[in-house]
Amino acid sequence: MADAQATSRSPVVPIQPLSESSIALLRELVAHLRESRTQLREEWARRITEAQLLTAMSKEEIFAEATAVYDNYVDVLETGAVEGLQAYARNLSERIIPRGVETHEVVGIVLLLRDVLARSLFGKYRADFTKLSRVLDAYEPAANRIANTVAVSFVQERERVIREQQEAIRVLSTPVLPVRERLLILPVIGTVDPLRARQLTEQLLRGIRTNRARVVVMDITGVPAMDATVANHLVLTVEASRLLGATVIVTGLSPELAQTLVNIGVDLSKMNTVGDLQGGIEEAERLLGYKVAPLEESVQKS
Repeated sequence: MADAQATSRSPVVPIQPLSESSIALLRELVAHLRESRTQLREEWARRITEAQLLTAMSKEEIFAEATAVYDNYVDVLETGAVEGLQAYARNLSERIIPRGVETHEVVGIVLLLRDVLARSLFGKYRADFTKLSRVLDAYEPAANRIANTVAVSFVQERERVIREQQEAIRVLSTPVLPVRERLLILPVIGTVDPLRARQLTEQLLRGIRTNRARVVVMDITGVPAMDATVANHLVLTVEASRLLGATVIVTGLSPELAQTLVNIGVDLSKMNTVGDLQGGIEEAERLLGYKVAPLEESVQKS
């Protein structure tokens, strides 16, 4: 999808240059987190379960993802480069969003990890408050940046999924149905906004060309209302279909919709309208030269 491909990635905001002492503290911090990796990731996975986050995933899956996130987290602390974490966060989002994982859950687990690591630092440096303060000053900006990176990556992926779902719903809500040779039916149900109206036109014209249709029955019985912009688009759709060699029969036109068309200056005599869908199909068959005969009559002739 063009919209999905055009989704901008959040810019990578560089961390302010650290002093030599802060760099040394971060190295010491990273070494501590790697040495305590098994204990800390197990504690983090346990707290995720206790907080009832990622409930759509099994304990084994949570532990596996916790391990990967933990390692990426420590790598970012060490290098300051978030590109690898961004890629992993997007990949993770692709896998867990379809399972119903919510944004607050992802933010929650990252904040839990930050809390688990901070508690570990308190435990390590509790005897030296001055050094603990310096360690936290070096750790917190990086930790906040990591949390923001994961949250933004997840939200961007979730927005992409939502756009794709909306597009799929629009496609399903305006199906172009071939019912017999050269005859299509387009049942339109629900509110028609300008975006859906454009999509409806595109699908219909594509269907006419693909099926070499000569007649289209567009049933708008299920459309509750239509503003002047959309009504005018409907007229343009009928005209565009005529240019492709197809006659459009509009059925289910309510008095309100007819009044809207009149108000925007549409000459309804130029539109082929029939009261209901059945009448529209009968008119379409007449235009195509089909004749529907009772079954008994057909048997007798044969």
